[in-house]
Amino acid sequence: VTLTHANVVRLMASSQEHYAFDEADVFSMSHSYAFDVSVFEMWGALLHGGTLVVVPGEVTRSPEDFLDLLVEHEVTVLSQTPSAFRSLVLAAAEGDRRVRQLSLRAVVFAGEKLEIGELRPWTEKLGLGRVALVNMYGITETTVHTTYHRLTRRDMEPGAGNPVGRPLSDLTVHLLDAGGNLVPGGSRGEIHVSGPGVARGYLNRPALTAERFVPDPFGPPGSRMYRSGDLARRRPDGSLEFLGRTDD
Repeated sequence: VTLTHANVVRLMASSQEHYAFDEADVFSMSHSYAFDVSVFEMWGALLHGGTLVVVPGEVTRSPEDFLDLLVEHEVTVLSQTPSAFRSLVLAAAEGDRRVRQLSLRAVVFAGEKLEIGELRPWTEKLGLGRVALVNMYGITETTVHTTYHRLTRRDMEPGAGNPVGRPLSDLTVHLLDAGGNLVPGGSRGEIHVSGPGVARGYLNRPALTAERFVPDPFGPPGSRMYRSGDLARRRPDGSLEFLGRTDD
């Protein structure tokens, strides 16, 4: 995927509206730089004068050592795949005293579908006030993160679905049917993303680029949108609920 510096700069600017990162923040970088979430980890720290803690590979594979690192370095912003975060949920469920010593103010979930019910042991111990649990739907082709949703108590209730919130302020999400038409509110549609986060395309793969990066009929002439292959529905309040893949 070919992304530009401008794609990344606007990602951090639009994310800043939600997080207000500053020089006091400490980010952990626990993902390979080949994984798009590392972009958010690196530049979240470096663009705002914060501290970046590069987590050694062996520590990422040891839940005990990783928790020690988070406490020792007073990490405030943690990006995690939901599956990786399970070790911290387990530590909370078991009453590990180190969990209450964490300096976290935000946990950002990305990279895979979040099963919100799995977070209950964490929220039962720590609540949802001091540490924001944020579900950010995202795609590499639209520069890492596309939406923002801070979880609430209502989201923790059985049957609440998988809320991913609203697009970042400079992006637009259209939900379209197979014919490229906007679906009614509450109906499932394929996520199409437009705005300055959309990548140039796939390097040296013009056919695939043309298939996935399509003209945006809702934008100015020449604009494009990314056809994600993901499904969502728009809730009555305008927020999005993730439903899965078109090929599931």
